[in-house]
Amino acid sequence: MDYDDLLVYLLRLCKEVPAARHELERMYQHIMIDEYQDTNALQHAIVRHIAGTRENVMVVGDDAQSIYGFRGARFENIMEFPASFQRCRIIKLEENYRSTQPILALTNTVIERATVRHEKELYSRRSGGDFPMLIRTGNERQQSAVVVQQILELREQGIPLEKIAVLFRSGFHAFDLEVELGKANIPFQKFGGFKFIETAHIKDIIAHIRVLVNPNDMVSWNRVLLLLEGVGPRTASSIMDALQTGSMSITHSAEISGITRGNESVTMLFRTLSRLRESTETAEEIVWQVVEYYRPILKKKYDDYSKRLKDVEAFCALAVRATTLQEFLNEIAIDPPVETVDEITQPDRDDEFLTLSTIHSAKGLEWKVVFLIWATDGRFPGLKAMQTPEKLEEERR
Repeated sequence: MDYDDLLVYLLRLCKEVPAARHELERMYQHIMIDEYQDTNALQHAIVRHIAGTRENVMVVGDDAQSIYGFRGARFENIMEFPASFQRCRIIKLEENYRSTQPILALTNTVIERATVRHEKELYSRRSGGDFPMLIRTGNERQQSAVVVQQILELREQGIPLEKIAVLFRSGFHAFDLEVELGKANIPFQKFGGFKFIETAHIKDIIAHIRVLVNPNDMVSWNRVLLLLEGVGPRTASSIMDALQTGSMSITHSAEISGITRGNESVTMLFRTLSRLRESTETAEEIVWQVVEYYRPILKKKYDDYSKRLKDVEAFCALAVRATTLQEFLNEIAIDPPVETVDEITQPDRDDEFLTLSTIHSAKGLEWKVVFLIWATDGRFPGLKAMQTPEKLEEERR
C-alpha cells in the first residue's frame, strides 16, 4: 500500500467496522493536527470518524495559506471546520513575528478581497520596514535588467545574496532572468524546477545550434546524433569519425548512403543543418527553425511534451536579443552547468547564492529582500487559473 491506500482503507475501516472505529476513538482521545489547510477530503473524513462524539480535536491552520489544491488539498476543510465540529471555538493568531507592518498591510488588503475567508487582521510589533514597491517594465528583458540592477545595488549596501530571493509562479518565468544573472556573474540556486539551461530538451536544442556554429564540436554532434531514430552509439561514432576526417561535413554528406541504420533520419538532419548553415536569416529565425525540426523528436521522446514545449518557446524568445548564433550561444552558455538541481548540495557558509524559487517551494521561508516577478494577468495569476473562481482564489492566497 502507498500512503493514499492507507487513507482509503482506514476510512473504509471506520465506516464498515464500528467496533474498530470505537477502538480508535478510545485510543486517541486527544487529536492535534497542524497545517489543516493542506489536508484532503479523506483526511478530513478520517478525523471526523476518529474524533467520534467526543470531538476533542484541535487544529492549527490558515485559510490564506491554502495553496496546494493541485496536490489534493481541500480548501473547504478549514472553512467548514466550525460546522463539522459543533462545539468549535476559534482562536485567532493575528500577530506576525516575521514581517513588518507595511508588508502585512499589503497582504491584508489582498486577502480581504477573497470571496470566502476567516476574518482576521495581521499585525506586527516590528517597527520600520520599507513599503512594498510596484515596478512596471515595458518587457521581460527590461524586467530582468531592473531586478539584476537592484540586486547589485543591494550587495553594495551590504545585504548578502543569501538574504535576497526572487519568486515567481512557474519555473519558466525565470528563464530570461537566469540569463541576465549569468551575464552579471551573480551566482544563484533555483528551487522548484531545473535551471533553464540544465533541462534535457533545452540542451538538445543548444547542441544543434552549437553544431551549426562549430561543426567540429563532437560533444554536441554526439548528442544530436543519438536523438535520431535508428542511430545508436556505433553509428554515431562512425559519422563523427567521418566528420573529423573530412569525408563528411554539414554541406557534404555523400557517405550517408552507406549508413544502414537510421539513414532516413540522418539524411533529414544533414539537409536541415546544411540549409540553416547557409541561411542569411536572423538568429531568432534560425533558432525557431531548429525547434521546428526538433519538435517531432521532442514529442516522441518525452511524455510531458506540452509542458516542455513551453520551455522551448520561451527559449526561442531569448534569441531575439542576438544578431548572430554565436552571440546567442555566448549569452546562454555562461559558465556551463555540470549539475542538476537535484544534485546541488547546500552551499558552504563562505559561498553566497541568490535564491530563485517558485512560490510553492518558498512557502515558510524568509529573506530580507524579495522580488516577485511577472505579477501580471496571464502569468500570475496564470491564464488557466483565471478560468474558474476557485483557481483564481487560490492564486490570490
